[in-house]
Amino acid sequence: MFMSKQYTTANTLKIGTRGSPLALAQAHETRDRLMAAHDMPEDAFEVKVIQTTGDAVQDRPLSEIGGKGLFTKEIQVALLSGEIDIAVHSLKDVANVLPDGLVLSTVLPREDVRDAFVSLKYKSIEELPRGATVGTSSIRRRAQLAAMRPDLQLVEFRGNVQTRLRKLDEGVADATFLACAGLQRLGRWEIANPIAIEQMLPAVAQGAIAIEQRIEDAAISALLAPINHAESQVRITAERAFLCVLDGSCRTPIGGLALLDGDKLEFRGEVLRPDGSRLFNGVWHGLASDAEAIGIQAGEALKAKGGEGFFD
Repeated sequence: MFMSKQYTTANTLKIGTRGSPLALAQAHETRDRLMAAHDMPEDAFEVKVIQTTGDAVQDRPLSEIGGKGLFTKEIQVALLSGEIDIAVHSLKDVANVLPDGLVLSTVLPREDVRDAFVSLKYKSIEELPRGATVGTSSIRRRAQLAAMRPDLQLVEFRGNVQTRLRKLDEGVADATFLACAGLQRLGRWEIANPIAIEQMLPAVAQGAIAIEQRIEDAAISALLAPINHAESQVRITAERAFLCVLDGSCRTPIGGLALLDGDKLEFRGEVLRPDGSRLFNGVWHGLASDAEAIGIQAGEALKAKGGEGFFD
């Protein structure tokens, strides 16, 4: 068993996170799981909020200011410098390539992967009248919605859950989308209208919390090992391998989801033109032990279908 006495009120384990209510809920879930796994007191931990560029710049689309790394870069710098001991991320916000010296060693049990339709007036995409305004900052959701309902008006819609709900109340848009997992973790499930994955394939790693650490930190590796969820990690391995082949970022409309049934893995993948005018998708099957290879196979197949310049 990991010796929890290494971490005391005089030497707390520092957990780095963004400062949004959802990010803090995820950091607290990580802390609580570690407390339970090692019989550690709450005061053996310190949650350190680190502001990221993605949180600071709210007036432009992510694709214009750098993409996924905007929600992790400052936290990763703090991890490398020793300011924090571990970093807790929404895994869908983490870039494929990590800074040298860091690793995503741990994945917590994954929550509901689906997108949720959220509106103060309507219950589903189908209920939206022609010309209704939908707000979203996700290029994947924009492309998927444009493919389904080209009659709708799409507007940029950034901010945390509370900010987006306020914008709906102010009439900035008639509807928006949020991740079911985030609404569950924030205790706001009552506003969720889940969308079937067959209608809107989620983002790679949606619903998953990942913990990042320094590669050479053996004590942290031992601390985190008991809370790693093997099934979620297998699914994420396939999905991130798929994304890596496609060079996925916040500029590329990509959906990907791995599902497990015993030792069998099913992978669903989708790529779209940003305007939703064309899409390619498919389903691949194999063994869970071949998760990475299945993700690579799916990525290469869709990359070949899309051809040169598909995402331009």
